[in-house]
Amino acid sequence: MLSPRRTKFRKQQRGRMSGLANRGNTLSFGEFGLQAIEPSWITSRQIEASRRAMTRYIRRGGQIWIRIFPDKPVTMRPAETRMGSGKGSPEFWVAVVKPGRILFEIAGVTEEIAREAMRLASNKLPIHTKFITREGEQV
Repeated sequence: MLSPRRTKFRKQQRGRMSGLANRGNTLSFGEFGLQAIEPSWITSRQIEASRRAMTRYIRRGGQIWIRIFPDKPVTMRPAETRMGSGKGSPEFWVAVVKPGRILFEIAGVTEEIAREAMRLASNKLPIHTKFITREGEQV
C-alpha cells in the first residue's frame, strides 16, 4: 500500500475539502481517465484495491497511472479511552480528493476495456466518478 517514506510532521489537522480541484484536473499521461465528481478522503487501501481491480482486468495490456497519493495521516484514539490525553496516533493514510481531480489514467487499451476497468476501479472507491477521454475532456 502507498504511504510516504517520511513526513515533516507526524500528525496533521483535518482541514476542509471545499472548492474544486485546481491542479491534477486534466489528463496528462493516458488516453482515458477516471475523474472524481465529489470531495472525499480516499485511503491507501482503497487506492490499492482499485489498482488491483484495473490491472487484473486489463491483464498484460496497457499502462496505468495513479494520479493521487495518500500523504495525509489520520489519527485515532484507542477504543474506550477517556476524554483528554491528547491526539491519537496515526493509523492510516489518505489522499484528499476534490471534485474534478483525475484519480487514474490508462493507455494502450481500447475504450471498451478502459471503460470497464475504470468501472471496476470506481466500485472500490467511496465517491462518484466519471469516465473521461482525451477528446471529450471536461473540468
